[in-house]
Amino acid sequence: MYAIVKNERKPGLTILDVDSPKLKENDILVKVEVASICGTDVHIWKWDKWAQKRISKIPLVIGHEFAGKVVDVGSAVKSVRIGDRVSAETHIVDKTCYQCKTGKMHVCQNMKILGVDVDGAFAEYVAIPEMNAWKNDPNLELEIATIQEPLGNAVHAILPSNSPEDIAGSYVAVLGCGPIGLMSIAVLRTLGAEKIFATEIVEKRLRLAEKIGADLVINPTTEDVVKIIHEETGGRGVDVVLEMSGAPSAIKQAFKIVTPGGRISLLGLPGEPIPLDISGDIVLRSVTIYGITGRRMFRTWFQVKGLLSRPDFRNRIKMIISHKFPMRDIEKAMDLLAHGEAVKIVLEPKW
Repeated sequence: MYAIVKNERKPGLTILDVDSPKLKENDILVKVEVASICGTDVHIWKWDKWAQKRISKIPLVIGHEFAGKVVDVGSAVKSVRIGDRVSAETHIVDKTCYQCKTGKMHVCQNMKILGVDVDGAFAEYVAIPEMNAWKNDPNLELEIATIQEPLGNAVHAILPSNSPEDIAGSYVAVLGCGPIGLMSIAVLRTLGAEKIFATEIVEKRLRLAEKIGADLVINPTTEDVVKIIHEETGGRGVDVVLEMSGAPSAIKQAFKIVTPGGRISLLGLPGEPIPLDISGDIVLRSVTIYGITGRRMFRTWFQVKGLLSRPDFRNRIKMIISHKFPMRDIEKAMDLLAHGEAVKIVLEPKW
């Protein structure tokens, strides 16, 4: 089969003719009908410091966001059938560690990630464990089915404790309008947030944030985020902050704009340690902080399914898809993302 492979420890990717995946007894084989590019894939393409430290398997078929049709199943598979249309929970867990046994599989101690630790989905076929398969509604558009995994990250950040009641009627700030930040705005609008503030340094993404549902957009390179939000909230600050950028300046802003007793979800990954005023910004203001990684398995997927049942929500999510490319044009797609000229790119299996 054809696949997009990280074949050498240097920048770039290669399209190669490789062996199709071999199934274990609990695996399923999926014919990839569509895929989409994540920021992680861009890091691997660039071969930056994160990728150099994180990637151990070379050669590696990259990619983890996809949708496709099941074409074969292992001998022990019971819940998935040939012909089912699926996407994947990309955290492959051991099911035996303390975290897995106490309802925290998304932080399994021995986790492997599709397209990072094991061969992924930028290929004609991908093999995944049966338990990682998420059955899609056959009527769900493929371009939406492929981005459910990152959409799940947004939902997890917004609903870390499983309950949406603290979103309805709340003031919320989204710091960073990459794809997951933009998805968060769509989720917040649907869940009834009273006012949504969005910050972003790329003007094109600010305009898209407005279109999707942000009430006020702020460019932190030219405007004072903390001052504006306090003015717009009558000095109260916001009830919820979703930090999606990982920028040290944005993380510091998060603690200055959250209201006492509010909460912050941290999803963005800074490249260096950041000093915080634990006493003044957190303890004495009773601020709750959630570290967000992946999706809660599998509660978040059911929440995503519920949101996607709404046509208005699906229409907002579609706005985030800026480009479609055949798999053979992976270098062109990566270059657009690396230069901030695209938001979310969908890949079609044309080789």
